Amino acid sequence: MTDSTENLRRTSLYELHKKAGAKLVPFAGWEMPVQYPDGIRAEHQQVRSHAGIFDVSHMGEIETTGPQAEEFLQHILSNDVSRIAVGGAQYSALCQEDGGVIDDLFTYRLGPQRYLTVTNASNHEIDFKWFTQQAGGFDVDVVDRANEYAMIALQGPDARRILGELLGNGAAPARMTIVESHFGDHPALICGTGYTGEDGVEILVAPADAPAIWEDLIIAGAKPIGLAARDTLRLEVCFHLYGNDLSLDRDPISAGLEWACALDTGFIGADALKKIKEAGPKQKLTPFTIVGPGIPRQDNPVFLGGTEIGIVTSGTLSPSLDNGIGMAYVDAEFAKPGTDFEIDIRGKLRPAQARKKPLYAKQ
Repeated sequence: MTDSTENLRRTSLYELHKKAGAKLVPFAGWEMPVQYPDGIRAEHQQVRSHAGIFDVSHMGEIETTGPQAEEFLQHILSNDVSRIAVGGAQYSALCQEDGGVIDDLFTYRLGPQRYLTVTNASNHEIDFKWFTQQAGGFDVDVVDRANEYAMIALQGPDARRILGELLGNGAAPARMTIVESHFGDHPALICGTGYTGEDGVEILVAPADAPAIWEDLIIAGAKPIGLAARDTLRLEVCFHLYGNDLSLDRDPISAGLEWACALDTGFIGADALKKIKEAGPKQKLTPFTIVGPGIPRQDNPVFLGGTEIGIVTSGTLSPSLDNGIGMAYVDAEFAKPGTDFEIDIRGKLRPAQARKKPLYAKQ
């Protein structure tokens, strides 16, 4: 093993990825499949037209329980935790006092006093430390459950049919809900969430059970999809990626996530975000398309009339639109859909236009 991979962690599905011919790369401290032999475009279209499965076992999990679990999570998460019913799911940001984003998260309510929060892989240790630091004064238990779960995302228009064939019709939970179920003798949490813009579920199981479930899903018609296609899929529908579109230096208001910020709940960072909302953000995250040739990438500068007005945070070639697309933070006055600007791609200015979300939608 090379120096670049010798310290990387591997999911319980690693051997199956290797057997399938996946290209494995370092990602957030893990050795993960970036693509399979069919290639990124084919994998992307497989999810848009049929169904694909993603190994997202590198994601982390934090369980919060106790009499004040709701109050505690309301204190640290940007959304209104009191609105999560048992069996419900909610997206939120984890913020610093100044409104900077530590991570963006999904929280599932498994019981009246029991919650499971899924973290981004690169931020899990930071998130767990933040949870434990802020838990003082609350009657809660905060436990790191990352080693107890593998996670498989089944996404695409055929996802519910495939899950129904394996578990019975009605097995797939409604969007933004979670159910406790079984794959044979294997306990599973099945979540009506995803990161592709397609219908589907995310399945949490014990790591030892994941390989058998992965193979059953393939037999039922799903195909394995790598992280590269996961990125093109999420960007077409303008889902944020932490480290690109969100960071400690960016706030959720500027990122267009005001809908996930219940500012009247008093969560950490709420006061700072109220001020940003009242004054208006200096820059806003805006989707865009390239007009003509060119593939934008992270850190490409954005210009208007020869003046730099922003920077690209995510960019790619859209397999669905066959066009360069991305998201960029630009000065707020230029973030309106329809605004024309230019992006410096490898030293050449390429025309681009701000657009509405999502960049891709099914007809």
